[in-house]
Amino acid sequence: MAASCLLLPLLYTLSFFSLSSSLSHETILDAADILSDSGYSSMSLTLQALYQTLLSQTPSLTIFAPSDSSFRKSGQPSLDILRFHFSPLPLPPQNLRLLPAGSEIPTMLNNHSLIVTESHSDFEISLNYVQIIGSSPIYEDGLFLIYGIDSFFDPNSQYTTASQGPSPNLLCGLKSQTTSSSDSLGQAMETLRSTGYSVTATFLALQMNGIKDDATMTVFAPEDEMVKNLLGNFSEYPSFFFRHVVPCKLLWNDLVDLDNVSELPTILEGFSVNVTRSGGVLVLNGVSVVFPNMFHNDKLVVHGVSDVLVAL
Repeated sequence: MAASCLLLPLLYTLSFFSLSSSLSHETILDAADILSDSGYSSMSLTLQALYQTLLSQTPSLTIFAPSDSSFRKSGQPSLDILRFHFSPLPLPPQNLRLLPAGSEIPTMLNNHSLIVTESHSDFEISLNYVQIIGSSPIYEDGLFLIYGIDSFFDPNSQYTTASQGPSPNLLCGLKSQTTSSSDSLGQAMETLRSTGYSVTATFLALQMNGIKDDATMTVFAPEDEMVKNLLGNFSEYPSFFFRHVVPCKLLWNDLVDLDNVSELPTILEGFSVNVTRSGGVLVLNGVSVVFPNMFHNDKLVVHGVSDVLVAL
């Protein structure tokens, strides 16, 4: 089974990022007009002013737009505050609903993420304790979405839960989980978040909605600290998740059975995972697998790896 993966075409219907292009000025102007017509005139003017300095750098974008009353109350925010309201990921409503409380959403403010502080199936969602207005975006056009919010996000707000992170011995003691496909995503995210792989859990939730029902895949999940070290620059976000996903199911035994110097295609075009051995230890692009079969069911396998996969 493992060998057949090397020949599989990329059959996913993911909403792939266009890594070589950026949002057009015409798209920004269209969004600005709709913002103005929807009662977000201040954000409309801000959006037009920021196109050349910020928004032309990204091929995808989600904006959380504060209301006009927020601008009147707080005054014109700094560029850093505005960056904190822009995520370089496209976040359609069906994907946001998948994110449990505590999930992190990357922003264009380096080393700062928005935290999901409330999440319900009826779209009562808050980020950094600020409620998203309505059940649908103000503007949606492919990889560009805008949601309304009542007040500005505070980059210094702290999110707390009853349990902060996994027990020190949890990672070594937790057994691999297998579950039915109906609740596989929730179980996979729970397993990842409870063992120190919450960043990959968030990306998994955001992207799973676009995958065909009959698709299978293997995810190589880097530890949180390794991911955060890499993703200081938002330009890294579009390719991060895609280069850690192989479009077929590979359990640990399948990986071990691969020939030395095997090459696995990923769903990021042009990026492959090279499987080699160093002193008898299996490594992927020079990175070791530290938690094999962390999660698996009939369609999905997740292996924990010690670092982010980069091109050799």
